[in-house]
Amino acid sequence: MADALDPAQMRTYFALTEAVSLLQYEVRQQLQSEGGLSYVQFEILAKLSEAGERQLTMTDLADGVVYSRSGLTHQAGLLEREGLIVRHVSPDDQRATVVAITKAGRARVAKVLPGHVRVVRELLFESLSARDVRTLGDMMSRARDHMRARPPRSAAPRKRSAGSAD
Repeated sequence: MADALDPAQMRTYFALTEAVSLLQYEVRQQLQSEGGLSYVQFEILAKLSEAGERQLTMTDLADGVVYSRSGLTHQAGLLEREGLIVRHVSPDDQRATVVAITKAGRARVAKVLPGHVRVVRELLFESLSARDVRTLGDMMSRARDHMRARPPRSAAPRKRSAGSAD
């Protein structure tokens, strides 16, 4: 059996996961009520908005939002049906699909962003000093970078079923 987490590690782990759950719950409520968006749909639109005129591949998006390729394809289909994104075959690689945000997609982000910022400020940053924010940001960046050092989910080897042959 693996060694247990020490009490400080356990307390930190549970505090982090609970804080993230509480924040995500409120953010999800706000995004749905103000923009009809799920959290992952907002992430997709925000990443595309940040990319500017540059188009991203579906694989880049899946890795960036830490979501399965099939799940991302479903969410992208919903966003495309609403006219918030467009997808097409990459001119550089016929195997890749590129995605771009539309004017309507940018407008939806602009609509939900003020409420999103308000929720994040109230729940996450209001109780922290500027120094706390810098320290927490540094710590979480190191933890994220450590976790991301593994191959991206889209590049991870597929699990084989028990009956599959070599």
